[in-house]
Amino acid sequence: MDNKNRILVVEDNDFVRMQIVRFLDEADYETVETTDGQEALEKVGDNIDIAIVDVRMEPIDGFEFIRSIRGNGMEMPVILVTGDQNPDLLNEAAKWGVAAVLMKPVQKDRLIKTVAKTIEMKQRAS
Repeated sequence: MDNKNRILVVEDNDFVRMQIVRFLDEADYETVETTDGQEALEKVGDNIDIAIVDVRMEPIDGFEFIRSIRGNGMEMPVILVTGDQNPDLLNEAAKWGVAAVLMKPVQKDRLIKTVAKTIEMKQRAS
């Protein structure tokens, strides 16, 4: 597949990030990894199709990352990953147009289906 979708994976936990990247690589997606929101903001211009972002990170968390890219007019789809079961998180995610919220530990099948559906919706919208 020559036209691979590029997915930015933003996760400060090395194990979780490597697991997500491995799942995506096995599904033939191209991945770009970062360990925090600040580094991710520097990579979003690199032809990224979607971002998978951890909610809780320092110095810039997942929602700050989303506010920043939306503030710059970027409508790139974002999938949030969290271990937090706070219902306010889903309200905040909906407010910022998050494509999906996945709970940790991330299940491979759910991740791949969510990514494929998000890319399909993005392609339909453009």
